[in-house]
Amino acid sequence: MSSTLLVLNEVAVAPGRLDQVLAEWDRLHRKEPVAGRALYVSVDDGNVLEITPVKELSELDGLNAGWKQLWEAVSDDLVTDFRRHLLEFVEAPKDTADPLPQTPYVQLRYIEVKPREYAAYREWRENTIFDVVRRADEVKTFLAYHSLISSQPGVMFVSGFEVEPADYQAVFTSPEYREIVRQAGDRYIVGGESGLYTRVYKRADV
Repeated sequence: MSSTLLVLNEVAVAPGRLDQVLAEWDRLHRKEPVAGRALYVSVDDGNVLEITPVKELSELDGLNAGWKQLWEAVSDDLVTDFRRHLLEFVEAPKDTADPLPQTPYVQLRYIEVKPREYAAYREWRENTIFDVVRRADEVKTFLAYHSLISSQPGVMFVSGFEVEPADYQAVFTSPEYREIVRQAGDRYIVGGESGLYTRVYKRADV
């Protein structure tokens, strides 16, 4: 079953230093293991993303201690600071038996929903976004979260898939889904259609 809480921890790595950062990050993971935690690399820009499933907020103290060690180990190889988000589970159109998708790829799909429209949006997405996802064999896992503590508030979908990214993306560029995005942008999304943020990551096998 998908995790009740997720912590996203992302950073941009200096050119030519990705392998070194991944190796050091993995070493620290092995030193202080957390069940289900995984590392990914963005297929767009090489950013490194750590996703950590969390059961209780009290676990954040232990994670913070590890982040301090990570900073000491890799800060010279980074071009940005870490960006962290705490997400709370809402529902799962396509659940997983594990805390996180166990697929080679994940996609983060983010929007900020207008607060006054949130209840209506929840009802609307059940018969639009979630209907498309449930019918799409390319989508193996699709989890709906909402920001609990984040500088980027809103809805975050965590989607897992096994096919090539172009084949997966075809699900969300079809005429049917483009119409769904148009509807959402007109009514629900802060910033309209331009407020939709998506990013694909490949699991890092260190």
